[in-house]
Amino acid sequence: MNKVENKSPETGQDIDLIATARYLWSKRKRLLKAIGIAILIALVVAFSIPKEYTTTIKLMPETNNTTNKMGNLGGLAAMAGVDLSNTAGQDAISPDVYPDVVRSVPFLVELFSQQVTNKKKTLSVSLYDYLEEHQKHAWWSYIARAPLKGLLYVTKFFEEKEETTGQVNPFHLTKEQERILRELQNKITVYVDKKTQVVSVSVEMQDPVISAQVAENVVKMLQTYITNYRTQKAKQDLEFTEKVLKEARAAYYKAQQTYATFEDNNKNIISSSYRTEQERLKNEMTLTFNVYNTLAQKQEQDKLKVQEQTPVYTIIEPATVPLKASSPQKPVIFAGCILLALAGMSGYLLITND
Repeated sequence: MNKVENKSPETGQDIDLIATARYLWSKRKRLLKAIGIAILIALVVAFSIPKEYTTTIKLMPETNNTTNKMGNLGGLAAMAGVDLSNTAGQDAISPDVYPDVVRSVPFLVELFSQQVTNKKKTLSVSLYDYLEEHQKHAWWSYIARAPLKGLLYVTKFFEEKEETTGQVNPFHLTKEQERILRELQNKITVYVDKKTQVVSVSVEMQDPVISAQVAENVVKMLQTYITNYRTQKAKQDLEFTEKVLKEARAAYYKAQQTYATFEDNNKNIISSSYRTEQERLKNEMTLTFNVYNTLAQKQEQDKLKVQEQTPVYTIIEPATVPLKASSPQKPVIFAGCILLALAGMSGYLLITND
């Protein structure tokens, strides 16, 4: 009655859990030694991994239907004779696309040139140079890379040298540039809450100040990218309208001047040909004025459309310099090493019955 037995489905043998526990307790010295070794290994691992600091910025983008936004200026535009009913529509780009935008090659390449300064203000370089020349690594990574570096050194003699101009071409990246780009991709995380549409941008760097700087740059570039994307068509329409309006204004002024000159040169003249020419010039002036007036209204409409298409971002949580490192997570490393040591030594003792 004092035994707790559990029958193994594979072997059909009974396992006495209490007896197993007593057996392991009798071997507690060896288990404690294994735990001690695990703690030493955990200390070496935890303090060999470089510290990483994470900065997170949360923002709320404007993603509402533009129909409601156009309604705010509908009355004002109607007074000017401008119809905004055709400018309403759905949001052009969803926040769900933001992670893909940030991970894209052109976006990251543009981020390379941003200047960063470390916490001690002893370093001020571009982000690309910082990732290439000022990153710390665990000691075992150098040992693991040694054979690979030797192999790459040998293969360089048989490969064509890559031409480097000091600039990063997104269309044609070198191997080193691609490595830095992939490393930067892993350091930037963009998460979009499906319910609230809150966008969280997190950047992990080995320096806390650089982490905050890069996070701010990523958010600013993302805002600029989305703004340009949403207003690109409206700006193109406005630019074309302004060009045509300039031509229509010149045509109207010319027709107006022609009509005035005709009137001045033909005072006190009464004839059918005079009245016919006068009516023709007047109609031409009226026609050019109508075109000019219509395009002037269209210009105001396009200006309002550009303003309405420009998104507004609300920063819920701004960038702050992190005070504590986010990794390595030393408690997790210690707990993992201790559990692995206990499981491994317990298994060894039970199998060998030593």
